[in-house]
Amino acid sequence: MASRPGRRAAIVAGVRTPFVKSGTAFKDLTALDLGRIVVAELVQRSELPVKEIDQIVFGAVIPVVQWPNIAREVGLAAGLPKNIEAYSVSRACATSLQALTSAADAIATGEVDVAVVGGAEAMSDVPISYSRPVAQAVVAASKGKSLVDKLKAFSEVSARDLLPVPPAIAEYSTGLSMGESAEKMAKENGISREAQDAWAHRSHTRAARAWAEGTFAKEVMRVLLPPGFETVVAEDNIVRKDSQLEGYAKLKPVFDKKYGSITAGNSSPLTDGAAALVVMAEEKARALGKKPLGFVKDYAYAAVDPRWQLLQAPAFAVPEVLKRAGMKVADIDLFEIHEAFAAQVLSNLQAWGSKKFADEHLGGAEPIGEPPESKINPNGGSISLGHPFGATGARLVHQALRELAARGQNSALISICAAGGLGGACILTRE
Repeated sequence: MASRPGRRAAIVAGVRTPFVKSGTAFKDLTALDLGRIVVAELVQRSELPVKEIDQIVFGAVIPVVQWPNIAREVGLAAGLPKNIEAYSVSRACATSLQALTSAADAIATGEVDVAVVGGAEAMSDVPISYSRPVAQAVVAASKGKSLVDKLKAFSEVSARDLLPVPPAIAEYSTGLSMGESAEKMAKENGISREAQDAWAHRSHTRAARAWAEGTFAKEVMRVLLPPGFETVVAEDNIVRKDSQLEGYAKLKPVFDKKYGSITAGNSSPLTDGAAALVVMAEEKARALGKKPLGFVKDYAYAAVDPRWQLLQAPAFAVPEVLKRAGMKVADIDLFEIHEAFAAQVLSNLQAWGSKKFADEHLGGAEPIGEPPESKINPNGGSISLGHPFGATGARLVHQALRELAARGQNSALISICAAGGLGGACILTRE
């Protein structure tokens, strides 16, 4: 049974687009395009009467000024009724998990009965801005009454100021990129290059097998690309179907070229894609004749100092969600762990099983223990499937629930690290 107060939130449907490497199949689509496509498909597949939808909670991590509330624009673009209220969320890589848990809270309190939640990311379409002097000059020019006034506004702008400003790839608080932070974690936690490459090979091998066996058939939609709608994207294009362990050793480190161990092969790539879920009150699901895929039992979020170990917050969020749910690692049938980097996954697992970590960071509590390898990411993870920042949380949730059903098992734990030193964890059950 649910451990949270109020009504249980039931996940009744889900779908995602194929996840594709940025600059490839979806290079001409925006996050809004991808969000519209996936939400329209979700509503159609779930046969959900649109008049029953109370709320849309959706997110994208890379902001676009043209649509500051992407959730609202996704609903309108997907042709849903205009009276469905909507708001956007952003929690870095945990964005669409946040969308789910926010909707679950609203359902628990009776605020809404039915919500569409999810996220999208178009890394092929990142916004490019200009320097502050140029921005100020443009604003001043717009107020000029004559051509001379408008041109005068640019008199203080230098040639250097005219250079476009690409999106930051570094943490604002530390100046380090996520990859550099992962490299720091690998060194401090003693995570070897060999272990990272083995995990990456594991991820690709399992993802390739899942695609070959049809595991993702009910999870991934086909996308017909505009303008002609003749080209079909039907599969993730990042999975290495011929992954060979020895091949990873040939790749050079990216962030610390001399002493590093993080490579393009054992990291998740920049990815375009979208994912969405239908979540509703358990009673409403029964009334509509919808069989839940599973329920939100409990969740927890955590934060760490980004200067310490940026991607280690799941080492705090997972023990907390287990505590809240009154469960232990042994009670969980399946673990879906976001793979930002193999070093991050291995660092998180190591911390879960470390008495030293528990003594130093968890107040001397007993370590929760590492789950058996057979329970973790059986169909691959973000290293092989890709990681559209805003969509990964919803992908993990739907993938976990489908796998539980295939195995005839009951419980899954979702673990996500996120930029800013954040982390999230959620326990799902089928009963």
